[in-house]
Amino acid sequence: MSKVTIVGAGNVGATCANVLAHEDICNEIVLIDIQGNMAKGKALDTWQQAPVDGYSTRVTGGDDYALTANSDIVIITAGIPRKPGMSRDDLISTNAKIVVSVTQNILKYTKNPIIIVVSNPLDVMTYACWKASGLSDKRVLGMAGVLDTARYRAFLAEEIGCSPKDIQAMLMGGHGDTMVPLPRYTTVSGIPVTELVKKERLDAIIERTKFGGGELVNLMGTSAWYAPGAAAAQMAVSILKNENRIYPCCVRMNGQYKLKDIFVGAPVKLGKKGIQEIIKLRLKKDELELLHKSAEAVTEIVGALDKMNLI
Repeated sequence: MSKVTIVGAGNVGATCANVLAHEDICNEIVLIDIQGNMAKGKALDTWQQAPVDGYSTRVTGGDDYALTANSDIVIITAGIPRKPGMSRDDLISTNAKIVVSVTQNILKYTKNPIIIVVSNPLDVMTYACWKASGLSDKRVLGMAGVLDTARYRAFLAEEIGCSPKDIQAMLMGGHGDTMVPLPRYTTVSGIPVTELVKKERLDAIIERTKFGGGELVNLMGTSAWYAPGAAAAQMAVSILKNENRIYPCCVRMNGQYKLKDIFVGAPVKLGKKGIQEIIKLRLKKDELELLHKSAEAVTEIVGALDKMNLI
């Protein structure tokens, strides 16, 4: 028996539930939201889709955390979305309070879940969740790199004129403007991307990737949801199936890359215990410097959060 709880039945949470239900690998998905009827309605809609699309995962919803009891995985999408002109950092106070409250409520009914954080600012909210939970840092991680590499791969597929399925990519660092895409670790069916895309175009694509979330906010007036929801679901699938897929995720560093006690993006193996392993890449000096610069930006926001004494 496997059970996944998704907290936040907005666009990201509802998309995540729908994508995960289609995978048909867990017995139950629970959508939780302060707007209980909305959560019930979106859950019921996804359940009624099951006969059409051919899956058996039971989807329920509501506002009572008792529904979440004995969850294997909890995905936290709750929080206010970005609006035009608002940075991820502007969200810190409100969303930290939400994430801490959600974490505390979840742990009333589930002792040792694996928690995937999606709420922004991502790296800091993952830290807030871990600190509030008291769980092992192998069981609390953030969804950022899966989404960011998806955007990077989509832009590259457009440029090259190939299927995004043929592109493998890696990036590291914080989720946002200081992320560190790594062209050296980007391939197209095994071919280094640097052999297919000129440097100036590759640099432009990297810059577009860094500001990919902001581009969508400017277009739609709110944060993205299809790709983020699907990215979180993909992480849950690797855990539930114990696939040990290698994804870039926001994780707590314990000396890797000369970083300690900070949550930033790095390649990890995801399996039934959560983070099975943080993979150590042999970064060049300039790549490591960019990663440390990104980590410094995250550390600054964490310091602001700590001063609020919310945890």
